[in-house]
Amino acid sequence: MKYTKLLLSFLLTIGIFFVLNTKLGDIPPLGKFLNPQSGIWQNETDEAISGEISIPGLEENVTVHYDEQLIPHVFAQNESDLYKAQGYLTAKHRLWQLEFQTFAAAGRLSEIIGESALNYDRTERRRGMGYGADQAIAYMEQHDTETLGFIEDYADGVNAYIDQLSPENYPVEYKLLDYTPEKWTPKKTALLLMYMTKMLAGGDEDLEYTNALRLFGKENFDLLFPDFFDVNDPIIPTETDWNFIDVPQTPHPNADLVLDSISETIEKPNPDNGSNNWAVSGEKSATGNPILANDPHLGLNLPAIWFVMQLSTPNHNAMGATIPGALGVISGFNQHIAWGETNATRDVIDWYKIEFNKDRTQYKYDGQWKDLTIRVEDIKIKGKESFKDSVLYTHHGPVVYDQNFMSDEELVGYAMKWIGHEGGNNQKTFLELNKAKNYDDYVSALKYWNAPAQNFVFASTEGDIALWIQGKFPNKWEGQGKFLMDGSNPDNDWQGYIPQEFNAKVKNPERGFVSSANQHPVDDNYPFFVYNDGYETYRNRVINDFFKSKEKFSVQDFKDLHNNNYNLKAAELVPYMLEHMDTSSLTAEENAIYDEIKAWDFNNDIDKVGPSIWRQWYGKLYNMVWDEFEVEDTALEKPFAYQTIYLLKNYGEREFMDIVDTDEKETAKDLFLLAFKKAAERLLEIKNEEGDYTWANYKGTYAGHLLRGLPAFSRFDIPIGGDRNIVNATSENHGPSWRMIVEMTTPPTAIGIYPGGQSGNPGSKYYDNFIDDWAEGKYHSLNFLQSNKATEAIIGTQTLTPDHNE
Repeated sequence: MKYTKLLLSFLLTIGIFFVLNTKLGDIPPLGKFLNPQSGIWQNETDEAISGEISIPGLEENVTVHYDEQLIPHVFAQNESDLYKAQGYLTAKHRLWQLEFQTFAAAGRLSEIIGESALNYDRTERRRGMGYGADQAIAYMEQHDTETLGFIEDYADGVNAYIDQLSPENYPVEYKLLDYTPEKWTPKKTALLLMYMTKMLAGGDEDLEYTNALRLFGKENFDLLFPDFFDVNDPIIPTETDWNFIDVPQTPHPNADLVLDSISETIEKPNPDNGSNNWAVSGEKSATGNPILANDPHLGLNLPAIWFVMQLSTPNHNAMGATIPGALGVISGFNQHIAWGETNATRDVIDWYKIEFNKDRTQYKYDGQWKDLTIRVEDIKIKGKESFKDSVLYTHHGPVVYDQNFMSDEELVGYAMKWIGHEGGNNQKTFLELNKAKNYDDYVSALKYWNAPAQNFVFASTEGDIALWIQGKFPNKWEGQGKFLMDGSNPDNDWQGYIPQEFNAKVKNPERGFVSSANQHPVDDNYPFFVYNDGYETYRNRVINDFFKSKEKFSVQDFKDLHNNNYNLKAAELVPYMLEHMDTSSLTAEENAIYDEIKAWDFNNDIDKVGPSIWRQWYGKLYNMVWDEFEVEDTALEKPFAYQTIYLLKNYGEREFMDIVDTDEKETAKDLFLLAFKKAAERLLEIKNEEGDYTWANYKGTYAGHLLRGLPAFSRFDIPIGGDRNIVNATSENHGPSWRMIVEMTTPPTAIGIYPGGQSGNPGSKYYDNFIDDWAEGKYHSLNFLQSNKATEAIIGTQTLTPDHNE
């Protein structure tokens, strides 16, 4: 650790910035922070990877082999010990991250940050994060005490580590924020799974779309936000026969629209949260073995989102990426199968207008008054009195917006209906996948998965490949959930759910591969309502075209595809703009930039300038086209990129092309030139400021510490290509958070990499040691041990033993 850089960045940071750039509290007591015996200096240590450690509650010894990547290979004699060990080891390497993300999920940041986090906390409480976690625990208490028991084992393991810590050994972030770890509980695991559900939820633009429908009319709305794009290469092949489905879609009730004006909405998850996954059959594989790949696209954070482990008992042996706080391997493989996930982005959040009685104790429903329930959220604030927020609950869900939060309507509120509030047993899906041996076991494991909707890819050593779009999906009437609905009308309620066996899926398709990249799941022949929920339109076509391009594919081909920088989005618009733009007024400097992008091959490689010109040009153009959406005190969502480009090329004379603030009547052709000139102006400024605008310099990819005010704990200017809408979906601080490729040999052979390191300690050499290889497109072998015996890949062994003194 560079002490001078750390201290300078710390003293210059008056507040600490949370991951959402919320200003966080004050400088901690410097005496405690800089104390040579217990302060920051104690945190520059290497992790212990040998010896014996006594753990309360263990039944038998657990062996932990560490390889040179600091990946723990855990061998336990039973599942209870396995998950105790997983909890202990995760806390050992990632304690602060483990706890901090559940504080964020629960809306408890004010406890450790102070009053500046209050609005964030209120939002999460009103979103029903804690309520959803409570529902999940209640479900397991009633239906699955075995899984709940394993979650309790995990909690015991985390707490065993916490109990062994003394203040001088607390992770540095506790010292920075001047607080101490608290006991882990099963609810914290439920909160972590709720956090995943929130971050990977589908689109939630009902209120914004309601505003757009009111302002622009139905004809324009349908043109700007179609249910299907004119190009649709869905996850499930278009030739799929759906005649086996015998449950009808819910009939349309002809309910009246509610065209309220909504001024603002709560913060949404990053729209770039997505992923790629694919698998090829043995017939399409160069070695005759199926091959599977996964790369979830999430925030590039330090500590990293993922923590790689091998988890083994005499009955199963799994390895791959885990998430601190959740049990089992999330994206990985065992001796028989491999699996991975991408975001399916199905619409499972709907909004209802609620009418209250005069004293706000009841709400109107089906011509009567129905009692509200109240959940009092006691938000503790560091250094101040607690803030109590009374959140009203209807049968739809929590009233997020009312007179006390982001609204001034006294007797009107807006309630959220979200599948995430319905409880369930998502954790069991991963525990069962870790043990699965074949396709039937994989399908059985998926039945427990409610939300977020995910595309689960699968491959087995038996030769099967498959992909299920899994979640608990309401069987909606045509159009239900696109706009705000009348909460008093029972016809607007969810009338039932699509039976799980009728979720869209494909097994061993004739084309020899399965893939998903957050695109539309099905074509319009699927007999249930699925509308365009912000589906991706570029990565998926590049991936599918790649697998149609030749007969056989190797692991190297998979690596190349993971790191593919081809910008299909730009390739479909730039030539059209160059052809139709009037260049007669360009200056010499502008002509030089014009020549640069004309010569671009549409690959977003780090040493090219074309991507930078494209980003500036398209960004300026997009905002010019949709200036009509800049309406004061009105929440609006602009049309998706694909439809914007479609309209520019096919409806260039439409009124939306006209710039609102000018007297002239602009067309798409005019906007191409105006946007290009503005882009050129900015690019020349960048060149003067930075020396050039090559893509690596322009994009400036970084992996930031979860507390954004700590540059000494972050990595900046990572030289990697790609961008949004590209298979290598790496933008400034978002992208492939875990790349995994598994060949289904017996046992499977796998490689993987992620942008971080196994340790959460910024003073450890394992904190960010994977980043350079990740940026270069390299992978590390995942040493899948087949027995408790150490191999040459192992550099240290630790034994967790029962504590006989408890």
